[in-house]
Amino acid sequence: MAVIYLIRHAQASFGARNYDKLSELGEQQAKRLGQTLAEVQPQLVMSGSMHRHQQTASLAGFTAEVDPGFDEFDHQEVLVAHKPAYRRHTVMVADLARTGNPKRAFQDVFTAATQRWIDGGDGYTETFQAFCDRSEAAVRRTAERLGKSEAALVFTSGGPIAAVVSRLLSGGDGLWAKLNPVTINTAITKVVSGRSGLTVVSYNEHVHVGADLLTYR
Repeated sequence: MAVIYLIRHAQASFGARNYDKLSELGEQQAKRLGQTLAEVQPQLVMSGSMHRHQQTASLAGFTAEVDPGFDEFDHQEVLVAHKPAYRRHTVMVADLARTGNPKRAFQDVFTAATQRWIDGGDGYTETFQAFCDRSEAAVRRTAERLGKSEAALVFTSGGPIAAVVSRLLSGGDGLWAKLNPVTINTAITKVVSGRSGLTVVSYNEHVHVGADLLTYR
């Protein structure tokens, strides 16, 4: 059977104007990931088009071919549709800072915002179902390019990984809201491709991360 390793990017720059780059901790995570993947000899290496995807791949020691199907959903658009004032980054930062626990407050807002998106609210360029459709399609495209016993590494985000795993495990998108928040930076999800199609073998493996580098966001 062919194997696809879906890898969440290392920690990005939470709270910064440019989220789409790795933090210093994220760079350490990516390098440690590279040590874990050193024995893997993939026939195909893919990534989304986001800088954090490609930066993670590069620091792990790989050059990736880009497939935008592996891109994360537009979290900023989802947030703004829920709280229009967050269109201004300074407003969001100040609002979260007033809570005394910005990361927890952000997670609460983000959970509500993504639920509105899942429920089919308006104001989105890409619907939740369309996002899940293109995430699944990207994995299936990758599988079609692999021969028997070949392997692919895919550097992507937690959202697409959760979308694929939800569909493969449950046949739909119902698990996404449970899976997405717990995806760990640089965690590895293993999917095999065989006669019966795609099967999830393991989800969110992160022993390589260690307690010193473990992050969810």
